[in-house]
Amino acid sequence: MNRKLTKSILALAFLGVGLGSNFAQTTYQTPPKAISDLVNAPSTPSVVFSKNGDWMMLLERAGNPSIEDLAQEELRIAGLRINPATSGPSRSGSVENLKIKMTKGGEEIQITGLPDNPKMNGFLRSKDDKYVAFTQTESNGISLWVVDLSTYRARKLTDTILNEILGGGLIWTPENEILIKAVNPSRGVIPKAPAAPAGPIIQETSGDAAPSRTYQDLLANPHDEALFAYFMDSQLMLVNLNGTQKPIGPSGMIKSMDLSPDGAYLLIETIKKPFSYLVPASRFPYEVEIWSKTGQKVKPLAQIPLDENRPTGFDATVAGPRNINWRADHPATLYWVEAQDGGDAKVEIAEREIIYTLKAPFAGQKQKLASTAYRFGGIAWSDDNFAIFSERWSRTRMDRKSVINPSNPKQAPKVFIDRSSDDIYNDPGNPVFTENELGQRVLLRKGDLVFMTSEGGSSEGSMPYLATFDTKTKAEKILWRSEAPYYERVVKVLDEEGTEFITLKESTEIQPNYWLINTKKRIAPLQVTNFAHPYESIKGIKKQLVTYKRKDGLNLSAVVYTPANYNPEKDGTLPVLMWAYPREYKSAEIAAQVRGSKYAFTRLSWGSPIYWVTRGYAIMDQTEMPIVGEGEEEPNDYFIEQLVSNAEAAIDHIVGMGVGDRRRIGVGGHSYGAFMTANLLSHTNLFAAGIARSGAYNRTLTPFGFQYEQRTYWEAPEVYFNMSPFSYAHKVETPILLIHGEADNNSGTFPIQSERYYNALKGHGVTTRLVFLPHESHGYAAKESILHTLWEMDTWLEKYVKNSNQLDTKK
Repeated sequence: MNRKLTKSILALAFLGVGLGSNFAQTTYQTPPKAISDLVNAPSTPSVVFSKNGDWMMLLERAGNPSIEDLAQEELRIAGLRINPATSGPSRSGSVENLKIKMTKGGEEIQITGLPDNPKMNGFLRSKDDKYVAFTQTESNGISLWVVDLSTYRARKLTDTILNEILGGGLIWTPENEILIKAVNPSRGVIPKAPAAPAGPIIQETSGDAAPSRTYQDLLANPHDEALFAYFMDSQLMLVNLNGTQKPIGPSGMIKSMDLSPDGAYLLIETIKKPFSYLVPASRFPYEVEIWSKTGQKVKPLAQIPLDENRPTGFDATVAGPRNINWRADHPATLYWVEAQDGGDAKVEIAEREIIYTLKAPFAGQKQKLASTAYRFGGIAWSDDNFAIFSERWSRTRMDRKSVINPSNPKQAPKVFIDRSSDDIYNDPGNPVFTENELGQRVLLRKGDLVFMTSEGGSSEGSMPYLATFDTKTKAEKILWRSEAPYYERVVKVLDEEGTEFITLKESTEIQPNYWLINTKKRIAPLQVTNFAHPYESIKGIKKQLVTYKRKDGLNLSAVVYTPANYNPEKDGTLPVLMWAYPREYKSAEIAAQVRGSKYAFTRLSWGSPIYWVTRGYAIMDQTEMPIVGEGEEEPNDYFIEQLVSNAEAAIDHIVGMGVGDRRRIGVGGHSYGAFMTANLLSHTNLFAAGIARSGAYNRTLTPFGFQYEQRTYWEAPEVYFNMSPFSYAHKVETPILLIHGEADNNSGTFPIQSERYYNALKGHGVTTRLVFLPHESHGYAAKESILHTLWEMDTWLEKYVKNSNQLDTKK
């Protein structure tokens, strides 16, 4: 966004309540009490399980920060958002209280000695489950704390010395010491901006193609480079339980650290120059080294160059080593993958990727473990004779899993899952993991049987289950399954037989809670937690998972909410708010699958449309908007016609139910859902009004691809033009509300998208309103911003949807 315009917008805060083209100042507003009470409802704790599941730590999260919190000084450099006062991220949630809950006895224990003004994060169990480490963000930095689980008391181990710019800064050693990434004590004072620039900023290319996505918050000048180097400057420290600190290895711009399972070696990634003004820090050059646990350099492993020239497409990657990790089943063996096609998915090659290993003491040559004709998707380890090797290919949505024998790389992989990643009806799920003697996550299995948890997709919606999957015969045996009228899934398996486990159980009216189940003893399930229903005011609303057909016969679905005690025959039709997010598919059969569960608890996020059920609306949430392109066809070649057809089918169904009033239907969405909304209003007059939050409206501003579109603007200019609502601003006849975070750093949805689209709509006399939220990113965080957003939406819906029959808003 133009910086002068940004300052004007920030000074005025929001566009005024009138519909004219002038700015007018206003203050933050609050929606009706029925909505604001739901926003202010307490959040449900999240949990951290012990190794054997005999206890869980309850993490009670803080509420939304204030706008004053978001307005603190923030550095936006190298694709990062940095709080310069803390050497940590400027935008992160936090935990304000900790409790321990015993799984079987039910006893709940308050952790004492917590920080004043707690802003806790980064919870990590020690390998023996005797301690939990965490970080505490203070006004001048981030400190290290530990909970002693023998006394249930927390205490501070260090001053505010941690460097959490990139996160991931805590590791427990086998000796119960904590390795941290600290601010380099010798980094000096923060670089000052020069009074005047030394000269122009110049970028130059030698002719090599360097396509890249439209990143935000990039380095822009030498002062930005100096700031980045300053805040990245780190020193590894080993902290014992008495708080004694010992430096480990040399300081540097440490990107990441990882301790070998046996605690003997460190894998260190350190960012190097030259930096880039085109890509974020994650793509800067870095070196990979193996250190001893005391910080002595054992072996330089790789020099990763600047990643500016990556080929286009979602199956493209970097050349050279990547995904360097420790094997979970070995004391100290590294594995990684190397692309053989230069990272270019368009290259035809039989052996596209090779996976290598290197065993301590790292003096020998790398050994080939496996290869694939596709892209490497990861390895789930078990032991020397069994591991699950994953391959993927985004273009076709291929997801393949094979058993490999790590001790015999010449043995061919045995494929046991080969499916579309979009196919939820035939998804056997994900492997269950347990911890081995090294404290690492490995597969829970019995011979060829692998334990799996699946979402259990079906035409009736999701019904999760726990199963064993025979990797030889491909036979699946379901051990336990969620039953109606509940949505219940396994979150932790407690024994080697899969007969005792913890589930998270909920229903439309029952808040999710944890239960202990034992199928072998055939005893009644034991409720472990009893979290209260946070939304008493919407108890009794009706929720339906509905299915219907598009005019071409494709099955669609949506979740419909109506007010408590609503009866269509007695009460008549309602205004409707339809909320959606389009998705691209390569198969019509898979696109037609029902997604979600009709038994899931009605959870309200800050951006949920469900708030308006309290205002007398029917809500069509999760309205399926599939865009299908089968075979060699690209989905986006048919985006507009299929999008319109989806909307027509949804409207016909809600009206046919006797619930919706065809003249009073609004449509909305966030991000790609906002893009959808603007397109629907550009090409139809189906809706009374639209709400578009944090969207992109001119695809020529994202010329190297967007969402699932892999072609560039120059390869498919007509697609980019036709899919851009900006191109059809002159055809919009429906009122549209645009809301955008002023600090949106999501690739492709920069604030200029809404600014330019608003100007185009205004120039053609469209009824529209643009709201910029100061300091907000792609998702909104401050309580004031959230409440104001809901007020804007409520005001718009009341005027242009519920009471649309009293207006003449068409051009």
